[in-house]
Amino acid sequence: MLPENLGHLFDASLQLQPTAPAVLQDDVVLTFRDLEERSNRMANALVSLGIRPGHRVALMFNNDYRFIESLLGAMRVGAVPVPLNIRMGDEAILHVMADSEAVVFIANSATADRARSLVTHVPGVRHFVVDGEARGKALNYDQILQAASPSFSRRQTAADEVCMQPYTSGSTGKPKGVLLTHGGQIWNTDVLCKLEAFDHTERALVAVPLYHKNAMLGAVKPMLLCGGSLVILPGFDPVEVIRSIARYKVTYMTGVPAMFSMILSRKEELRQHDVKSLRYAVCGSAEVSEELVAEFQATFPEAIIAESYGLTEGGPDPISNCRYGLIKRGSCGRKIPGSEVKIVAEDGVTELGPNEVGELITRNPGLAKGYWKLPEVTNKKFRNGWLYTGDLMRRDEDGFFYFVGRKDDMINVSGENVYPKEIVDILLRHPGVRDAYVVPVSHPIKGAVPVAFIVPSPAVSTTAEEIKQFYLKQGAPYAYPRRIYFLDAIPLGGTGKVDRAQLTKLAVEFEEKAQHEPA
Repeated sequence: MLPENLGHLFDASLQLQPTAPAVLQDDVVLTFRDLEERSNRMANALVSLGIRPGHRVALMFNNDYRFIESLLGAMRVGAVPVPLNIRMGDEAILHVMADSEAVVFIANSATADRARSLVTHVPGVRHFVVDGEARGKALNYDQILQAASPSFSRRQTAADEVCMQPYTSGSTGKPKGVLLTHGGQIWNTDVLCKLEAFDHTERALVAVPLYHKNAMLGAVKPMLLCGGSLVILPGFDPVEVIRSIARYKVTYMTGVPAMFSMILSRKEELRQHDVKSLRYAVCGSAEVSEELVAEFQATFPEAIIAESYGLTEGGPDPISNCRYGLIKRGSCGRKIPGSEVKIVAEDGVTELGPNEVGELITRNPGLAKGYWKLPEVTNKKFRNGWLYTGDLMRRDEDGFFYFVGRKDDMINVSGENVYPKEIVDILLRHPGVRDAYVVPVSHPIKGAVPVAFIVPSPAVSTTAEEIKQFYLKQGAPYAYPRRIYFLDAIPLGGTGKVDRAQLTKLAVEFEEKAQHEPA
């Protein structure tokens, strides 16, 4: 039986294997019984502070097991945790805290100093809990847990009750709160566990931020439900990832191509450590190149790597690959059971046929209820029970979906629609290209043109002109990247995805510099 409250997601694991490790972080090992008691203590501590169902609880953590128990404890009360993206600037975080109407603010030791400076600017916060020195009216994290009972009386939870309110950027210009439900998140977690055949033998490495769906749906929720273990790193470091795979016998991990590329580049560390335990890796946000796949499989001989797709509002995963099923390279999988998925034309109604590019829309039990206090945006994105994702995709004859790009990312080059991902797909075929990303820059005649950032392969030397000519032989001439810039690594943002804003800024700076250089 599945629980009705997401905060009790590991009920079955607690009954079947209470002493099995649920979380491993440095020298800390929490069994499922430990996690149960600590989550209950947090729930009781919040109740003692006057927290009731519907109250918002802001969580400011780097990767830390305390984030998980705080998240679960708040949900058990019926409160709504608001995970904060610590990579955001102070202004954005203050907006999220004020907009969410958070009444409790919890921070761990790594974020404590910043949290102390922020909390004074949010008058709606009644209680500030910090893992560290509790100055003034602040409460010490460990002390409030120790003073609370490890038992908690369960409350009845409706399936459509909001369980979590993560914030995502979008059309409003400011981060907007996504209203996820207990029933929806339990449904999606259960389906994905079954599709991937996750069980108690799994050990999932979490090196991406816990506050993002990549970690939450990709690892935390499935491992709690299936009885596997979570190995938590404070952040992404390729050397620490390799060492942790060997130390903890990790079987599963998630990431983005740039992260896997950095891991594979650490040849000496890989030679020194036994990483054969890895069985499965899920890669999101960009296509995995054939070179990367070949290198990955040579390095991790027992592992399968598959691409994924998801969005916070959309299930989060309406489409998925399955490690024991057919995997097509370049595809993010097929629709999951219980999820309806269509690709529609510009009118938002006409369903397109195989290999036609259009907007992905989905309807499934895991959809968000909408956006917090944004009825107009909700009505625009959620129509007749369908979420309009803003993602452009195509579907092949076998039902596999291929991500083309964001509608907002499309480049109009003299009236021609150019999709950055299609350019990247061609660039990655060049043996001298290890990784690539494309952004637009303005052009006085064509409106906008693409430029490419390339991480070169160490095995094959190449030049910008060679890459341009390679593209022109295989791609549309109007879509070729006008300039090629080489980088040691593609920069990543706070969620582990490519930092498109930073690359766009770099492209503008490089263009301005080039224009001022003598011919």
